[in-house]
Amino acid sequence: MEIHDEKCYTFLIVWLLVQFGCEVMTMPVPIYQVDAFTDKAFAGNPAGVCLLEKALADGLMQSVAMEMNLSETAFVWPEKEALRLRWFTPLAEVNLCGHATLATAKVLFETGRLKKTETARFDTRSGRLEARLKDDWIELDFPSQRVEPCPPPAKLLESLKAEPLFVGRNREDYLLEVVDEETVRGLRPDFALLRQATVRGVMVTSRSTAKNFDFVSRFFAPAVGIDEDPVTGSAHCALAPYWGGKLDKKEMVGFQVSWRGGVVRVRLENDRVKLAGQAVIVFSGQLDI
Repeated sequence: MEIHDEKCYTFLIVWLLVQFGCEVMTMPVPIYQVDAFTDKAFAGNPAGVCLLEKALADGLMQSVAMEMNLSETAFVWPEKEALRLRWFTPLAEVNLCGHATLATAKVLFETGRLKKTETARFDTRSGRLEARLKDDWIELDFPSQRVEPCPPPAKLLESLKAEPLFVGRNREDYLLEVVDEETVRGLRPDFALLRQATVRGVMVTSRSTAKNFDFVSRFFAPAVGIDEDPVTGSAHCALAPYWGGKLDKKEMVGFQVSWRGGVVRVRLENDRVKLAGQAVIVFSGQLDI
C-alpha cells in the first residue's frame, strides 16, 4: 500500500512507536534551569525543572536528567490533590532533593501555575513536602533526619584526607564534623577512592567563623554521579538537628562553602525541618523529543 497523505504517514509512525513501547510526546514540554539557594544567577545550585501534564517513562526522565547534566533535574505533574515530584541525577533517581524542590516551587510561583499565596504540595518518595513564599524566600517543609554516631566505613577518611571530631550517619549519608571552617574549605577529596567507599554521600561540616552563619558544610556524592554538590538542601535535614543540639538553637543559618556557595536558613519544628532559600530562573526552553 502506498501512503501519500502526510497526516496518515505521521499517524503510522506514531502508531508504530506506541506498539513498540516507545515514549511519544505530542506537545513540547516546558523546561527551566534555576539557581537555588542564592539571590543571584550563576551561584547556588543549578537544577533542571521539567513541567509535565502527566508522568513520563522512568527511562525517559533519566535520559533527560543525563542530558541536562546537573546534580538534579526535577519532574513535576498534577496528581490527585497534589503534585507528584521526582528527582534524578545524571545517573540515578534520588529519594530527597532540597534545591530541586526549591527550584520547582520557584518556577510554579513565577509562571503563575500556583498563586503566590498558595502552598505548593508535593507527593514524593519521602512523603508529602510543602513549599510556600515568605517575602523573597521560599520555605520548604522537609522531614528531620537524625544522625547517629557510627564508625566510618573503609576508605572514607582516607579519601577525604581528614581527621573528624565526630562521625555519624542518617538513613543514607554520613556526616563528619571537623575542627574548623578552614579544614572544610581546604578539603580535596580523592573521588576515585571515595567511590569505593560504601557511602551514597558524605557531609563535612564545622562551626562558621562568620558571625552571620552558624555552621558551614560541603557535600560529596560521587556514587550517584555528583563529585561535589554546590548546595544540598536535603543535607540540611541532618545538619539542622545536629547543630541545633550542639548550639542549643532552633533557628540557624548554614553556608555551603562550595565553589558556587549557597545560604540555607533552617528552623527546627518537632520532627520537621523548615529550609528557606532564594532562587533565580536562569533560562527556560522546551523539551522536544
